[in-house]
Amino acid sequence: MHAVARDWRTAPLSLVDRALCEFAAKLTHTPGKMLPADLDALRSAGLDDRAIHDAVQVIAYFNYINRVADSLGVEPEDFIQPWGKP
Repeated sequence: MHAVARDWRTAPLSLVDRALCEFAAKLTHTPGKMLPADLDALRSAGLDDRAIHDAVQVIAYFNYINRVADSLGVEPEDFIQPWGKP
């Protein structure tokens, strides 16, 4: 888990987890560049359309709630370690 928090690109992930991380990163950083090929990559990794739908809902929700928190100036809890910090 810590390897994923530090850098998912170098973490020892399964094919499907790596595909999900790549998809989540693209959807988060460049949502306007999503293509049908991005869904095909998830299908090739073994996900069916229901699993893809569920993944998109979770990714979109986290992006939404982070933007709400950022826009309202919500301070992170002090008992939660920042990503990548031991």
